[in-house]
Parts: sequence; C-alpha cells; structure tokens
Amino acid sequence: MIKKNIFIILGVISLIFGTVGIIIPLLPTTPFYLLSAYFFSKSSEKFHKFLLNNKVCGGYIREYHERKGITLKNKINALVLLTLSVGVSMLRIKNLHLQIFLGLVFICVSFHILKIRTLR
Repeated sequence: MIKKNIFIILGVISLIFGTVGIIIPLLPTTPFYLLSAYFFSKSSEKFHKFLLNNKVCGGYIREYHERKGITLKNKINALVLLTLSVGVSMLRIKNLHLQIFLGLVFICVSFHILKIRTLR
C-alpha cells in the first residue's frame, strides 16, 4: 500500500513537471509523461487510463508505450517546438552562461528525440 501511494505521488509529480515542460524548455515533456505512465501503470489503473486517454498527451504515450517509438510527424513537431522555445529563451536571456546551458539542453534533448525509433 505504501509503495502504491509513493508511485501515485511520483506519477503526479512527473506529470506536473511534464506539463510545465510544455512551457519551459528546460524541462522535457515526453520523458516526464512516460515516467508518469510507468508509475501509474504500477499503482493506479484509473490514473493510467486517464493519462493514456488524455487528448493532449495520450496518443504520444500510447504510441511510445505500445509501439516503442514515435512518428516522424511527432518528431518534427517536437523539434520545431523545442527550437522555437529554446531560441526565444536564448534571445531573451542576456546571461552567456545561461545561453550556453540552454544550448546544451537543446542539443541533448534533440539528440534524445532523434534517437527514438521512428514509427511509420
């Protein structure tokens, strides 16, 4: 029972981080949503179904979970949104160290997205 509650709490926390990651480029959305799906699958069928049936992120999670990859269209969308959000952030931030950090985040997240298997 304690493990189940801990997994629910961790699932909710990672879901919150993933949702914030839609707005803030420093937090990757997809890995946090996938982590939420994992925690919910081990703790709460209700939360797990809610996440998989969600209009915003359910399709991505189901594709990744069931077919072990994402479509080319979703990769392109993710990379375009990542480029725009990091680009705007880098233009608005005047601190060179933060710009370098954002650049490294961009490179790492882009590499991760490109490394995921592409579904047809």
